[in-house]
Amino acid sequence: MDALRLFSQDAEEAVVGALFLDEGLIRECTIQPEHLYITRLKRILWAMKRLDEKGKPIDVISVVEQIGTHNLEKIGGIAYITQLAGSVPSSANFHYYQDTVFQYYQKRRTGEIAAKIMEQAREEDIGSTIQTGINQLLSIGQSAKDEDSGSIYSSLTDIYEDCETEMGDITGISSGFGKLDLLTGGFQDSDLIVIGARPSVGKTAFALNIAAHAAIEHIAVIFSLEMGKKQLLKRATSFIGNISTQRMRNPRKEFQDSDWMGLTDAMGKLSLSNLHIFDRGAMDINYIWSKVRQLRKMYDGEKRMLVVIDYLQLIVGDPKHKQNRQAEISAISRELKHMARELNVTVMALSQLSRGVESRQNKRPLLSDLRESGQIEQDADLIAFLYRDDYYNNESKEANVVEVILAKQRNGPIGTVRLDFHKEFGRFKEV
Repeated sequence: MDALRLFSQDAEEAVVGALFLDEGLIRECTIQPEHLYITRLKRILWAMKRLDEKGKPIDVISVVEQIGTHNLEKIGGIAYITQLAGSVPSSANFHYYQDTVFQYYQKRRTGEIAAKIMEQAREEDIGSTIQTGINQLLSIGQSAKDEDSGSIYSSLTDIYEDCETEMGDITGISSGFGKLDLLTGGFQDSDLIVIGARPSVGKTAFALNIAAHAAIEHIAVIFSLEMGKKQLLKRATSFIGNISTQRMRNPRKEFQDSDWMGLTDAMGKLSLSNLHIFDRGAMDINYIWSKVRQLRKMYDGEKRMLVVIDYLQLIVGDPKHKQNRQAEISAISRELKHMARELNVTVMALSQLSRGVESRQNKRPLLSDLRESGQIEQDADLIAFLYRDDYYNNESKEANVVEVILAKQRNGPIGTVRLDFHKEFGRFKEV
């Protein structure tokens, strides 16, 4: 990479020089010292930002004082600073100079990342190399304002504005179940939600009910590693159209007039919803990331997005963890949380529970029952377990009642919500 072609001395000097001309511009300056290529200009801009933090004026004398006379020679002496201060006739074009400097910084970073990708591609796993490269390239596509300086000021402003805004009881994506929403406030952006249950308790049906409801107002994306798209849509059609799943197996023979009406109504609602289903058998994290990113771009960030993974243990892990299942699941869990934060989506991952549940007298799941990894418990913002008493006891008085047990909620209370599960339709309703 020819670095000499990837910076503009004139633009960098114009940005720093304009700050001498109008010291109020320092508060509008989104360029950080690391965005500059010329070392002495980095040092001068650092001094200016330090002066502003201290509430001191920005001029030749204060900058020299901040840099220190023993360091002046390294930046060209006081003559260079004086020349810089008088080099810009007007600050009117400051933002243009600033954009130019940042664009050159992006070009340099792109070249560095490309070189690193080429180097890693020779020796490391190509899947993780591509994913890491994509994430790094996307990060430099952000504006200079988004560069992480660790500043808390914009976040404090956001909090104040949130406090002044009537948010209502539901601040996230509604589950469609009022009592559950009261506990959670809705499923929040950037959260990783884990829904755990033993096989055949109803976790796919539960997640499908939530996704179909969310897709009306928001975007719902299902990555189904176990069931096909057609099978899932038949299930959704059943509970939306109030059609028995038994009759859905042979509609031509079994359907009544009300079923045909329900089918038409359900298919109409689904066709108007923002529901997307991917049903590839062997999916890895890179595939899931790429599809979510594409949909994020397609909807242009206008709506919230719920991403359902059915289920976590079926995701293809990194080959380097092939001999260690726990490490494999831990890495997948971390990547799902990373995706939730980076793409600002809500991720709902379904998870199998270990057989340890069966050996206890009280078979309601515990956090320790999460299969394969304690990392899931650590990464998840909310963990809910589904429990059906009639799953273990055929004579249960709680037939077709599912307990949604909130065992962990990082930003809210825990508790239990009871739902009726109409198995005939695959539909959940509040008791």
